[in-house]
Amino acid sequence: MALASRTALITGSTSGLGLAIAEALAAMGCDLMLHGLESAEMMAPCVAALAEAHGVKAGYAYADLSSPSGVQVLVDAVQDRFHRVDILVNNAVARHFGPVETFPTDAWDRALAVNVSAAFHAVRLLLPGMKHAGWGRIVNMVSVYGHRGTQNRVDYVTTKAALLGFTRAVAVEIAGHGVTCNGVCPGSVSTPGTETRVAAMMAEGLEREEAVRRFLVGKQPTGRFVEQKSVAAAVAFLCSAAADDINGTVLPVDGGWLAS
Repeated sequence: MALASRTALITGSTSGLGLAIAEALAAMGCDLMLHGLESAEMMAPCVAALAEAHGVKAGYAYADLSSPSGVQVLVDAVQDRFHRVDILVNNAVARHFGPVETFPTDAWDRALAVNVSAAFHAVRLLLPGMKHAGWGRIVNMVSVYGHRGTQNRVDYVTTKAALLGFTRAVAVEIAGHGVTCNGVCPGSVSTPGTETRVAAMMAEGLEREEAVRRFLVGKQPTGRFVEQKSVAAAVAFLCSAAADDINGTVLPVDGGWLAS
């Protein structure tokens, strides 16, 4: 229970990787505020299960992070419930697939707002409290695509590269205040989005193992998806006392993708 008495806000945590991170932090005794675009009623069983399983306090807030006012709504909700935020995990993401010349401008603007500006506003609003307490953890979920380009994903590649730079800039500013800012860089993880694409390949007659292999060609050399629990464990580590002296780094959890 290394994080007992701490409170974490994880954006984009109704399912997938965000929820796995919430589970990992709860297992260390951390109270949680989940966030997403689902209704509070739909999320209530998940919140209750997390709290009961780990003996922590848990809450949920709906907020659209595509505007500064939406981020303020989220911060107000967590402050009202827990009165503090010790750990901020910027995981919420918006994405669209398509070539640059036909990429919808509203999709581009939303990706910039949710993937980059929301992280900025959340840090801007929560950092003063962390500095006052003399302890805090900011973890930004970057991506292999923050380092590498790929076709038809100009919004995702651009915003993840920006988030990498944001992580480093914030880390330099907060050094010496007991607060750290790091990133985690997952490779291709089995999520609802990737599973949909694998399922589409299987619908064409491929066995799952072959569909996954083809999906991962040119990606992680392991030939399998990165486990969500592996990424979540990396986040939990960066929030622990063992990572007190780690600041401004982006930790790959990518099965060797960036090394290949």
